[in-house]
Amino acid sequence: MALPGKRRTLVLTPEDRARLEKICASRTEQKRRSVHAAILLDAADGISDKANAAAQHVNRNTVVLCVRKYQRFGLEAALGELPRPGKPRQVSDEAIAWIQNLACQKPKDLGYAQELWTYKLLTSHIQREGPASGHAGLSRLSRSKLHKILTKSELRPHKVRYYVERRDPEFERKMAAILHVYKEVEIINQGLVTGRVREPPVVTVSYDEKPGIQALRVTTPDRPPVAGKHASHLRDYEYERLGTVSLLAGLDLHSGTVTEMVSDSHKSSDFIEFLTKLDSAYPASQVLRLILDNHSAHISQETQRYLATRPQRFEFVFVPKHALG
Repeated sequence: MALPGKRRTLVLTPEDRARLEKICASRTEQKRRSVHAAILLDAADGISDKANAAAQHVNRNTVVLCVRKYQRFGLEAALGELPRPGKPRQVSDEAIAWIQNLACQKPKDLGYAQELWTYKLLTSHIQREGPASGHAGLSRLSRSKLHKILTKSELRPHKVRYYVERRDPEFERKMAAILHVYKEVEIINQGLVTGRVREPPVVTVSYDEKPGIQALRVTTPDRPPVAGKHASHLRDYEYERLGTVSLLAGLDLHSGTVTEMVSDSHKSSDFIEFLTKLDSAYPASQVLRLILDNHSAHISQETQRYLATRPQRFEFVFVPKHALG
């Protein structure tokens, strides 16, 4: 077998040499590019391949390949990697589109009992029905490949995300009323700041509830910070469950005062108790206007009977249904 001919001497153009020197001096350049740049500079200076490889801590074949790529393909090829053909694609764009369309359907519409796809069910369906739809390569589709396709397509057919449609036919009217109230509050607050208004005849309170709050009690007292040991308070991760409570609170939009109440339940009687507390906190001459949602406790017969005992004291402004969803 004939030995390969001797490699011709590497000659760098002034532009290439200046660029290689800049790459070698850079502290943010990729290590592979820096090493290849140093190899080319040493080779152009007449250093042998063996000494060049030892200086850069690489194999001699790496030096030979880097220099030959520069001579045949140019600087960019020597600094990086030559494009490789790679493994041919097994799933075409048409097959991916078919999978995406399938994932957007419900399995129950295709004869299955399930409401939502699982990866196992969807993979088996694709493997079985894909070839019949003209995509023979899908018969070998793996679950991991399906996951990649769906993730790249931002599809999660195995999950449900809830939303709320706007179903209130009086949405525009109610929203206009809410905005009018807030604009009125803004005007009154400006008068309070400038002194033109001393006491608003109507006090607007933004009201809401937070039910189902877990009542927890720690089993041991917290430990304070200790210099040199732990900088923050320490709390035992074990705790005792004491059930759940509901927080009822109203924010005075003029003064920022919060009227709050904690209850074990979330019923009309609790709401009436809150209204009673609110009633006692303000002068009888003021109208208490509450902005609140459409919870059943706010419109129940029990609540209406209480309001009848306090005529012209409370005014309710309901937000549109699902407006707070």
